[in-house]
Amino acid sequence: MSDVLSALLSPITNAVAVVLAATHDVAGAVGLSPGSAGAWLLAVLLLVVAVRTVLLPVTIHGVRSSHARAHAAPQLRELRQRYAGNRDLEQLAAMRAEQKAIHAEHGVSGWSLAPALLQLPLFYALYRVVADLTAGHAVGALDAGLVASASAASMAGLHLTSHLGPTLGSDLPAGLVLLAAAGGAALLSLLTQRWFVLPMTNVADLPEGMATVQRFVPWIGAIGVLVAAAVVPAGLIAYWLFNNAWTFAQQGLVWRFAPTPGSPAAARREAAAALEGAVS
Repeated sequence: MSDVLSALLSPITNAVAVVLAATHDVAGAVGLSPGSAGAWLLAVLLLVVAVRTVLLPVTIHGVRSSHARAHAAPQLRELRQRYAGNRDLEQLAAMRAEQKAIHAEHGVSGWSLAPALLQLPLFYALYRVVADLTAGHAVGALDAGLVASASAASMAGLHLTSHLGPTLGSDLPAGLVLLAAAGGAALLSLLTQRWFVLPMTNVADLPEGMATVQRFVPWIGAIGVLVAAAVVPAGLIAYWLFNNAWTFAQQGLVWRFAPTPGSPAAARREAAAALEGAVS
């Protein structure tokens, strides 16, 4: 299954590899030694910035779609209550017609989640390229020479191919640096979910069990990062740190300026606006 997925996504993976090779050239152009860990870390950072910038229109579409669904939610809730327990085919057809009309009124599309799902192949390709590079595997434009360069690059006793356990055992200071990077990636994941994602989620429409699970998601994600950090190379930990930092900043902006209507974050923003209006 993994081989089939890799084959299907190979064009995207190769495109991401081209971008990483280009960002490595940029790192060399700004004065960093092409074989240094600094050049490769900057290349990975620029790769994350490039990919996440390309995905910004999809992110904006997702925010607008979540707003549309939130605006439609009260009417849809009332509709479900009105037809609850009804098994009459004509009545069910009428309910579907009303539901369709509500969706049309608020601009809710049946394909509203499709653009967000389209991000997944690109995220997979981004992960795959960094994973292959730090595992010493050539991929697309990242030929054997570039892979050897990345593998040999070292900073503070760390290589992009270093692993947490062996590094802690052989070089404690370097291991602690790597552990701090993993902890930073996990903390960013946790804070993004707790500070920005959960407050923009209206749990009133969720079953009690699902709402409870939702509250544990931030911890599950953070623990998952720490567990995975024990087995993946340092290059991937750096990628997670950069990518999670982008997500933290991006979700913070959405939370601040465009919270989901009806959510606690939206209520906070409305209260702040009312207080500001009263003061002025």
